[in-house]
Amino acid sequence: MKEPNQVSFKEKVSYGLGDTASNLIFTVITTYLMFFYTDVYGLNVAAVGTLFLVARMIDALDGPIFGVLIDRTSTKWGKSRPYFLWLSVPFGIVAILTFMTPDLSPTGKLIYAYATYITLGILYAGVNIPLSSMLPSLTSNSQERTVVNTYRMVGGQAGAFIVNAAVLPLVAFFGGGNQQQGFLYTMILFAVVGVSFFFITFANTRERVQSNGNKPVPFKEGVKALKGNWPWWILLVVNVLLFISTIVMNQSTIYFLRYNLGRADLVPVINGLSSLMLVGIILVPFLAKVMGKRNTVILGFVLAVAGQLIIYFGSEFISIPLLVTGRVLSKVGLGVVAGIKFAMIADTVDFGEWKTGVRAQGLLMAASTFGVKFGMGLGGAIAAWIMSIGGYVPNQTQTPSALLALQFNFLWVPMICFVLSIVLMMFYRLDKQEETMKQELEHNRAVTV
Repeated sequence: MKEPNQVSFKEKVSYGLGDTASNLIFTVITTYLMFFYTDVYGLNVAAVGTLFLVARMIDALDGPIFGVLIDRTSTKWGKSRPYFLWLSVPFGIVAILTFMTPDLSPTGKLIYAYATYITLGILYAGVNIPLSSMLPSLTSNSQERTVVNTYRMVGGQAGAFIVNAAVLPLVAFFGGGNQQQGFLYTMILFAVVGVSFFFITFANTRERVQSNGNKPVPFKEGVKALKGNWPWWILLVVNVLLFISTIVMNQSTIYFLRYNLGRADLVPVINGLSSLMLVGIILVPFLAKVMGKRNTVILGFVLAVAGQLIIYFGSEFISIPLLVTGRVLSKVGLGVVAGIKFAMIADTVDFGEWKTGVRAQGLLMAASTFGVKFGMGLGGAIAAWIMSIGGYVPNQTQTPSALLALQFNFLWVPMICFVLSIVLMMFYRLDKQEETMKQELEHNRAVTV
C-alpha cells in the first residue's frame, strides 16, 4: 500500500514530462535564439543584447504575478495544475511565432522580436512556475521531493538533449539550405510535442499537501513568508548567477566553436554533451542523502569550475579530447545543481510556513523565478554586449578582439558565476533545521485539521 507522502512512478514520469515540454522550447531559446536573431533574421548584435535585457526585466514581473494567481487559485484540480490546461496551447503558438521571419524594416523586425519574445517569456512563466509550485504539494517528505524533482530534471534534460542534438540537423532537413524555414518548422514540431506533454502532466498528477485546505492566500499574507526567509534569498541570488552562466555559455557555444576553433561541425556534439547533466541529476538523491543538500550544490559548482578550466586548456592547445572532457565534467556538475535546486526551494516554502504560519508556495516558487528571468536577461545582454564591444560582425572573419570576446563569454563569465555561487552556498544552513521544521509543521497541520 502506497504511503500518503509517496508519489507513484506514473505520476513522477508525468511530472517529468512537464519539464521535457518546457525544455523542448526553452533550450532552443537559450541556445539558438541569439544566433537566430543575429545570423538568420539579421538583427544588430548590440540591439539583441538590449532586447534580451529589457524583455527579461519586463518579463520578470510576471513571476510574482503568477505566484499570487496560483496562491489565489482554488479549483477541483488544485492550485497549480490548471495552468497546464489553460496556457500550454498559447505557449506553443507564440513559440512558433517567435521563429517566424516576417519581411519588415529593421525597426519593424526589432519590434516584432520584442513583442514575440516578451509574450513567450510571460507564457513560459505561466506553464513553468506551476510546475515548480506544484512540487511542495506533491509530497511533504523532503527526500521524496528530491526523488520527484530528479524525475523532473531527467525529463527536462531529455528535452534539452533532443534540442541540442537535433536542432541544427532538423533545421538543415526542414530548410534545405533556408535557415529561416528550417528554424520555423523545427519549432512547430517541438511546440506540438511539448503541448501534448503538458496535457499528460495535467492529467496524471495530483496536489496532496495543502495548508488551510485549498483556500486562496492573500498577497499581503503571502509576502510574510518571505520575511526572514534567508535560505530563499540565498537561493534567489544563486539562481541569478546560475542562469547568467547558463545563458552566456549556451548562447556563445555556437559562436566560439565556429569562429575561435573553426569547428562549427562540433556544435551538435558539444551541445549534445549537455545531456550528461543527467548523470549529475541521477546522483542527486544519493548525494543529498549522504552529504546534505547544501554540500551537494557546492560539489556541483566545484565540478563545473574544474570543467571550465579543462575547457580553457583544451581551447588553448586545440585539443578536442580536453574540450570534450571539460564540457562533460562541467555539465555533470551543473546537473547536480539543477537536480536539487527546486527541491531546496520547495524546502524554503516549508521554512516560510514554519516561521510565519503562511504557506505561500505559489509566491515563493514564482518569486524565485525572478532569478531565472533576471539571470536570463542579464546573461543574454552580457553575452551580446561583450561581443559588440569586441567588434563581432556576423558571418565574417573575426578580429582578435572579437575572438577574445567570444572566448571570455564561453569560458570566464560562467567561471566567475560558479565561484560566487560556491561562496554564497557556504551561508546556507537549512539542512540542519530540516527535521525539526518538518516535525513541527506536521504537528501544526494536524492540530488545524
